[in-house]
Amino acid sequence: MRLASAITLLVCVVSTGCDDNPNSPDTDEVTLTAQLSPANEVPPVTNADASGSGNVTVTLKVTRNSAGTITAATADFAVSLTGFLPATSVIMAHIHSGAVGVNGDVVVDTGVTAGQVVLANGAGSFTRNGVSVTPDLAQNLITNTAGFYFNVHTVLTPSGAVRGQLVRQ
Repeated sequence: MRLASAITLLVCVVSTGCDDNPNSPDTDEVTLTAQLSPANEVPPVTNADASGSGNVTVTLKVTRNSAGTITAATADFAVSLTGFLPATSVIMAHIHSGAVGVNGDVVVDTGVTAGQVVLANGAGSFTRNGVSVTPDLAQNLITNTAGFYFNVHTVLTPSGAVRGQLVRQ
């Protein structure tokens, strides 16, 4: 009787510590941030947008298989801007590849278009959630975060008004 009780107890302990499906995907979040400044743009901004600044938090939601390989990813963006002229219109915002001082290609677009975000008093914020990111790019953003920057474009400075290198938290 004691042997049966001991086996039952062992089975309960082992089954409690195990996932019902060991092949089920694992989802986790990785947070990237950047302080946005006109001085970080290449070349630096010198027009009226030069007084602007801001920050961005990018939350990468990645799904991994049992081997730890990223199989799917999305990004949520929370952007806050201040110091711009009243009624400044944001026309684009995205992640680019590129180290400090280097302009690069857009790799993740938030989907913001002209007229969607207007900084009525020169300040404001916006979010974009569930933006698709390829698994390979998500892995690169996680392992080589400093190789990417985020910037915001305005009507006055369509080439980019504020920029910041991403930092993994």
